[in-house]
Amino acid sequence: MKHLGSNGCFRWFVWFALVVSCAGLFEDQIGKFDWRQQYVGKIIHGAFDTTSVDRIIVATESNVLAALSAKTGEILWRQILESGSRGEVKLLQVTNPSATGARLSRGNLGHDVITVTGSLPALVRGWNSNSGTLEWEWSLLPAVAEEAALDAVWFEHDGLLYHVVPVWGSHLEVTPYQAVSGQQARAMTSRIAASWTAKERCSLAGTFFVCASKEQLLALDLVSDGSSSILSKPLGSEAVGRPRPVRGEAAVIQNGRYYSLSSDQKLVFGSKDAALVDRTVQGEEPILLQGTVDRVNGRLIINAHRLRDFVRFDAIEFSVDYSETLGDPELIGVRCKQSTSGSPSSRSASLVCRILLSAEDGAIVLIQQGKIKWVREEALAEVSTADFLDLTLSDAEGAIEEELNNKNAEENGLEWDVFGALQRRIASQALHVKNVFLQILGIGPAPSKAQRAGLVRDDFGLHKMLIVVTASGKVFGIDNVSGKHHWIRYLPTFTGFANGQPMKLLVQRTSRFYPLAAQCVVLGRDRTISQNGLLYIFNPITGQPISGGGVIELPYRVQQVALLHETGPDFLKGLLLLDYNNQVHVVPESLAPQADNFHLFTAHHRTAQMSGFLVQYREAPGSSKGELITTPSWQIDLSGGSKRQQIVACEGKSPIEHVHSQGRVMADRSVLYKYINPNLVAVATHGLDSIHRFIMNVHLVDVVSGSIVFSMSHKRVRPPLHMVHSENWLVYSYYNDKARRTEITSIELYEGKTQTNSTVWSSLDAPPLPMVERQSYILPMAVASLKETITEKGITSKHILIGLSTGAVAEMSWALLDPRRPVTSPEKAREEGIIPYMPELPLPHEILINYNQTVANIRGMHTAPSGLESTCLVLVHGLDLFVTRVSPSKTFDLLKEDFDYFLITIVLIVLTTTSCVVKQLASKKIVKQAWK
Repeated sequence: MKHLGSNGCFRWFVWFALVVSCAGLFEDQIGKFDWRQQYVGKIIHGAFDTTSVDRIIVATESNVLAALSAKTGEILWRQILESGSRGEVKLLQVTNPSATGARLSRGNLGHDVITVTGSLPALVRGWNSNSGTLEWEWSLLPAVAEEAALDAVWFEHDGLLYHVVPVWGSHLEVTPYQAVSGQQARAMTSRIAASWTAKERCSLAGTFFVCASKEQLLALDLVSDGSSSILSKPLGSEAVGRPRPVRGEAAVIQNGRYYSLSSDQKLVFGSKDAALVDRTVQGEEPILLQGTVDRVNGRLIINAHRLRDFVRFDAIEFSVDYSETLGDPELIGVRCKQSTSGSPSSRSASLVCRILLSAEDGAIVLIQQGKIKWVREEALAEVSTADFLDLTLSDAEGAIEEELNNKNAEENGLEWDVFGALQRRIASQALHVKNVFLQILGIGPAPSKAQRAGLVRDDFGLHKMLIVVTASGKVFGIDNVSGKHHWIRYLPTFTGFANGQPMKLLVQRTSRFYPLAAQCVVLGRDRTISQNGLLYIFNPITGQPISGGGVIELPYRVQQVALLHETGPDFLKGLLLLDYNNQVHVVPESLAPQADNFHLFTAHHRTAQMSGFLVQYREAPGSSKGELITTPSWQIDLSGGSKRQQIVACEGKSPIEHVHSQGRVMADRSVLYKYINPNLVAVATHGLDSIHRFIMNVHLVDVVSGSIVFSMSHKRVRPPLHMVHSENWLVYSYYNDKARRTEITSIELYEGKTQTNSTVWSSLDAPPLPMVERQSYILPMAVASLKETITEKGITSKHILIGLSTGAVAEMSWALLDPRRPVTSPEKAREEGIIPYMPELPLPHEILINYNQTVANIRGMHTAPSGLESTCLVLVHGLDLFVTRVSPSKTFDLLKEDFDYFLITIVLIVLTTTSCVVKQLASKKIVKQAWK
């Protein structure tokens, strides 16, 4: 046999590598069924890059350092820093290489941007503004208490970085450092007495540490060479809130006035006016820019003054249209250049300025020459909740639906006849043909607004409207196919609830009840002192509010909310609201009778107390109106014997979920029936045990009867905890502190081989405790979110979507998470198709549904059924948005993309022709035989 040399081995290796790499996504399929939108978050620091005319450097609340294009607003590069307080950007300094010599001697590889992030430790880093690469870094671990380190602030002055640690009510500790080397510039840390400081009343303005104290401003210059004397500014009235520093100058805005800390200048300001001081517009002359929003006329007015004498600077004053969907602005930066216009003989120079704004809702706005050049909707970097909704019918389908509605009405009135139906059908078809003919001639009726925007339901229900509610109170209507923002609404008074729960999005009526429009409601909490509930009722397809302005102010604080099970005469589901006095309310009030015998529950995460309530409707004697009465039905204490347990997760089942199969066929052909309790809620508690080790308990609670169906404990585990609850199973992930790894546990509940009731479930007459199958697995990566797939009828197999900390989303089959996977593989398990147990779960690249479209900082996922039973729509949100569709059981109800229509057409024609010819020949043969 001929010996295979090294070249032959290399050829075989290359060939094998190419064969293996063939499995993947086709290039023409990228972006066909999915899209991704990248964001950076709300700006906290920003500046125009001095080394480029088309670059803006920003640092955001989402712990992101990025460069944006000043022309288009696109992200040029983005660096995602550490999560939590470790990645909080406390200082962003964009250096000027020609002026400061900060660029290193390596050409374009030197640092142009300096950032300071975190507190314990604080990381000082130098970045290259061209590519966003990290050039150097050094860390500082201050020898102070953790609380004091978190309140520390930084500023730059004369090439030094100053670290300021306030010890509230006592003193300030100031330490200067060399920016690049990290060496301490002074031998000792300066301690400046400041007994007048308070945590919520102070801020840093330039080199001054300033606090609002009663009716005055008190400030200290932290870089003064002489003795640190306290600067006092009388306010004339009690100080409200903390001083608001002015970017670019040692000045603050307090009680509606501009106060300079380096001079005696004062200027009247509005309570929401924005201010910025810039020294690049006219040489070194400081120019004060003031931004005022006129909400009545929808205008943003920019005024400019010379700071030394407050004389107006008309060169950059303008007024621009400002949409009501944008919050109050904050001026981030300005950059101007001289522009020449006119003929060569009469050429004149004028200033062309770009102004960068950060709106209160998170939007980033760039204004150029008095017009908004671009807007980035950064509110989508903080998504609270979302949902997919069906679009409206087209005009032709709407006409057919109206015809069917008329038919049903006549059937109910016993007036329907076949001739009337034929007449209506002919008239409808004739009108349809007429409209088509007129459309061809260009003189037909104008299409509806929804049709012009392409918001029409498709045949397979894959085209939907994605409603997204953000933490800043902004609501978006997004096309799930193209990613286009069809409408935007801003609710500035809305915020999440005090217990950390986000705002709620509830669907009261879908688009299926033609001609009635769909209706949704956003439930939030008022930002004011009252903290009462707020409702925003709107049409999810058009975004238009319903019932006047759409916002309803509730006279009570909301503790719990639920949708009623039954609809009213207009197919509208009512809202059942529970206030903190344990009284229930229904919106609209006309649907109150449908809340009779409704069960509610509450869960308090700090005390780990759960309570159940029964709502009953009683008619008042002598009155047409009744009243709703709330009766406590049960209460559970899950805090444990040490009273240290707190609820960290509470997960119920999806209200739109359908269970197709009620049992599981065993190897002996018997059926193991599922324990399908629609009232079952999974509750996880976490805390310290008696020996001060972390322990997590998982309880399955029937929230109608208050009984605990099953409980399980995990010792020495920590959050983050993510949970999915569906059908008869529960899956949750956690971090095993002992083994130092991420684990995932699955639980299945079964009634047994006999089913108590196959038609109706009653928690008050529940079957015996279920059989429980449970198993744990090891994941090679940390989990950021969990979600199950869902389809229209529940026929398709369930898959688990696992959002990983790396930004990938894995679609894992339930067969891998099945708790009945045996340690060995007996014959019964093989006949049932159960995979043998292995503790490690594989994560091959083939199961990643977002391939190379990484979603940074995944915080949640949302799934919804489509019109196809095989397909599920998926939204992944974090710092980015990613929308796609998955088919857990493949597209068994849809033809493939490469289906050969030409071949099947030829085959059908040949078979049809052959059958006709054979039929004729057979008939002739029968006739001939008859004459014999």
